[in-house]
Amino acid sequence: MCGHCGCSSAVHEEHEHVHADGTRHSHGHDDDHHHHDHGHDHYHHEHVTVVELETRILAKNDALAAKNRAWFAGREMLALNFVSSPGAGKTTLLERTIRDLGAELAIGVLEGDQATSLDRERIRAAGAPAVQLNTGTGCHLEADMVARGLDELRPAFGSLLLIENVGNLVCPAMFDLGEHAKVVVLSVTEGEDKPLKYPHMFAAASLMLLNKVDLLPHVDFSVGRAIAYAREVNPGIEVLTLSARSGEGLAEWYDWLRREMASMREGALFA
Repeated sequence: MCGHCGCSSAVHEEHEHVHADGTRHSHGHDDDHHHHDHGHDHYHHEHVTVVELETRILAKNDALAAKNRAWFAGREMLALNFVSSPGAGKTTLLERTIRDLGAELAIGVLEGDQATSLDRERIRAAGAPAVQLNTGTGCHLEADMVARGLDELRPAFGSLLLIENVGNLVCPAMFDLGEHAKVVVLSVTEGEDKPLKYPHMFAAASLMLLNKVDLLPHVDFSVGRAIAYAREVNPGIEVLTLSARSGEGLAEWYDWLRREMASMREGALFA
């Protein structure tokens, strides 16, 4: 798994270099004792090292996320972090949202992927400015990458910022980007038990968008069970069903966006 969030199998101190496009590479510095078996004490040392490394990484990220959140609040921006497994339809949903609401809202996009700028070009073709954030071997975006992306994107005051995270239902749950809310996209072409298999992601999300409902006649998927499982791990999660392709349910999704924008601006007014 990912060495950047402390869940890799290798236990060593890494020194990481981050390039301008977000690509990362690390140089490990293993001590000789990592190559020898010292029994229980060695295992305990490895376990403690992993926990301490993860704690340091998350604490640093949380501090940077707090700065992002203050930056968004000062500019009355609504920032949403879209998370899902690969292929759930995040990019298609963002394209449709931009085309339908672009005349009503100023929208900017940060596109997260391990490689390529394909999704950035799709978003720009839909009509919104977008910056690509490539993580290289990393499996999630982090708060510092978002800050650098904002420097390049320069979103307008009062705008809607859509952050498309790397397709992954594990590590992005741990990393706060400073967003107003995590929006988890679940496709009916996936298993309805995803919320139970990946509970941390669904527990961290404020909204679940159940996408591709136009395919329900062709797949074995229970909408009721998927929603029940999501609320089993997160009783407060909101759920909307929609199809970014057919347009079904998009009116409710757009109403949700408008309400969140209004709530954010009202909060800024009385802050």
